Amino acid sequence: MHALAMTALFGFGLALSGNAPVAALLAIALLALFVVASNAKFTMLGEPLVFSDLALLVAVVRHPRFYFTAIPQRQRWLGAIALLLAVLTLMALFEPAPLAHAVGLAVMIGAGGAMGVLLRGRWFAAEALRPGLEADLARFGLIATAALYWLRWRETADPPPQPALPAPHAAAGIAAPQVIVIVQCESFADPVALTGDPARALPGLDRARAAAWQYGELEVSGFGAYTMRTEYGVLFGRSEAALGFRRYDPFLSAHGEASYALSAQLGAIGYRTTFVHPHDLRFYGRNRLMPAVGFDRLIGAEGFAPTLEGGGRYVDDRTLGDALAALVDQSPETALIYAVTMENHGPWDKHREPGAAIGLDAYLRHLRSSDAMLTALCTRLAADDRPALLVFFGDHRPSIPGILEPGGARHTPYVMLRFDGTGNTIAGNGRVDLTPADLHHAVLDCLRPPAAV
Repeated sequence: MHALAMTALFGFGLALSGNAPVAALLAIALLALFVVASNAKFTMLGEPLVFSDLALLVAVVRHPRFYFTAIPQRQRWLGAIALLLAVLTLMALFEPAPLAHAVGLAVMIGAGGAMGVLLRGRWFAAEALRPGLEADLARFGLIATAALYWLRWRETADPPPQPALPAPHAAAGIAAPQVIVIVQCESFADPVALTGDPARALPGLDRARAAAWQYGELEVSGFGAYTMRTEYGVLFGRSEAALGFRRYDPFLSAHGEASYALSAQLGAIGYRTTFVHPHDLRFYGRNRLMPAVGFDRLIGAEGFAPTLEGGGRYVDDRTLGDALAALVDQSPETALIYAVTMENHGPWDKHREPGAAIGLDAYLRHLRSSDAMLTALCTRLAADDRPALLVFFGDHRPSIPGILEPGGARHTPYVMLRFDGTGNTIAGNGRVDLTPADLHHAVLDCLRPPAAV
C-alpha cells in the first residue's frame, strides 16, 4: 500500500512536470508533508490524521485564518517560503514532454487502481473490522490505515429509522418541559479540574450544579477540537460504538440518520426548533445538515452585530446569551433552542488577551463570560411561566501547548436544570456522569414518564 501510494504520487508529479527527478522529489515532499501534519495533529490533539480530515480541506481553503492561527508564526512563514520555492522550482524545471506527461498520468491511474483492488482483496478482508486507531496505525502505517478506515466507512450502512416519540407526559407530578434550551459551549471546562486550584471555581457553574436536576462529567472523546463529535452525540444519541468508523466525523453521514436527531423527534410532536451558531454555518456543513434533520430555523453569524467587544475574534457568550433569552421570549408554547457558542475557540496564547502572562490566563478570562451566560439563562428560564429545561455542557477541553495537552482526562462539565414555571428549580437525580449520547437520552427522559423510558 505504501509503495503504491508513493508510485501514484510519483505519477502525479510526472504528469504535472514532465520531469522524473522533480516527480520523485515531489512524491517524497508530499508524503513528508502528510506525516508532519499527522504528527503535529497528534501532538496538539492526541490523534493522527484520519481519512475524514480530508473533508476539512475545503474549510481550510475557505477560512485559512481559522486554522492557520493555531500554527506558530515562525512555522507559518517557513511553510509559505517553502511552498513558494516549490512552485518556482516546479515552474523552472517543467519540461513540455508529452510522452512523459502521458506516462505519469498512466502510472498515477495504474497505481491508484491497484490500491483499490488491493484494499478490496482477500489480504485485507479480515483486517480493521472495528476501529482501533492506535493499534492499526502501529501495525499498518499511516497510509494503509487511512485507506482501510475510509473503505470501512464507505461500507457502513445507515441504521433503521428511529420510532416516533410519544407525546410528552407528566412524570411523578412533574410537567414535561415546554421550553428546552441546550447550550453546547465551545471548549468549556471546569477550571478547578484543569488547574487543581479551588480559587478558580466558576460561581455560576457551582450554583447551577447545586440547583440542577442532574449534573456531572461529560465523557467526551475528543481533545482540543472535533466539536462535531460531541455535538452529534447530544443531538443524535448514537454512541461511538454504534457509529463504528463513522465516529471520526459523524456529520459526514448524519443525513442518513436524521430520524435520530432531537430536532426531528421534538419537531414531530409540536416543538418549534431553532439552531443558533454565531459563526459561518458552512463549517461541518451545518447550513445543509441542520434543516435536513428537522430544525425549522437557523441563525448564524448574520444574526449578530459585526462589532464584537468581549469575545475577541468571535461573538462573546454574554451577547449570545442575550440572544437566546430573546428567542425564549419570542418562542411559541413549545420550543427547542440548540446553541453552539464560539467565544472560547482557540488558539490560546498570551497574545490572545492583553495583559495575559500565559495562554491559560486568556482562556480563563473568556471562560468567565461563559459562566455569566449560564447564570443569565438560569435567571431567564426561572422567570418563564412555562416548565423549562436548560442543558449546558462543554464540547471538549482546550488545547493550550505547554499547559493543557492531550494524554490526561478529557471530561467536561454538564448541568441539566428543570424549572417548574413558578420560579423554582426541581431536584432530581443528582450527579450522574454521562457520554454525549447518554445526555441525548437524558433530555428525552424529561419528556416521558418512567414507564415509557
